[in-house]
Amino acid sequence: MKLRYSLQAMTVALALGTAPACVVYAQASDAPASDAPVGGTKLSPADQQFIQDASRSDATEIAASKIALKNSSDPRVKKFAQQMIAEHTKLSRSMGALAAKKGLATTPSADSALVGKLQTLKGQKFDEAYVEQVGLEAHQRAVDLFQQESQSGTDSQLKAAAARALPVIKHHLEMAQQLAGAMKGASS
Repeated sequence: MKLRYSLQAMTVALALGTAPACVVYAQASDAPASDAPVGGTKLSPADQQFIQDASRSDATEIAASKIALKNSSDPRVKKFAQQMIAEHTKLSRSMGALAAKKGLATTPSADSALVGKLQTLKGQKFDEAYVEQVGLEAHQRAVDLFQQESQSGTDSQLKAAAARALPVIKHHLEMAQQLAGAMKGASS
């Protein structure tokens, strides 16, 4: 059973041309086989891409925020990072459960270039890079991604999930904007 799902999802990944960057696989669940979609996922290629992009976004936020807990010198940045870990973990689990229900799940793979860059920085240099690239830029991309899916997705449950997550992600962007402003004010 698990092999069949893995092969179907791998075929989808290869067809989308995404297998090298983010291998897609279906997870076996405790649900009976009759609950699984017959013939693999019923999601459109655009909805599948949304799931992959959302998973990558969450994984990057979580990985970068864990680094922030170690490399940051600013208690405000650490507090923001703790909240990002908690809330993006919750978003990731929710999206993963819905994707698995649709016959598709992703192995969350963080943006290794961004995470690798952040690992080399410490103190104020880290704080500035983290807030700019993860807090502001990544959240703006996530807002755009979830907004697009909530408006144009073809799967009603996925559209609804994106619409429910959008206010949380927008709030993260607002928090990052406030944090960036506070940091700039403190360094002036």
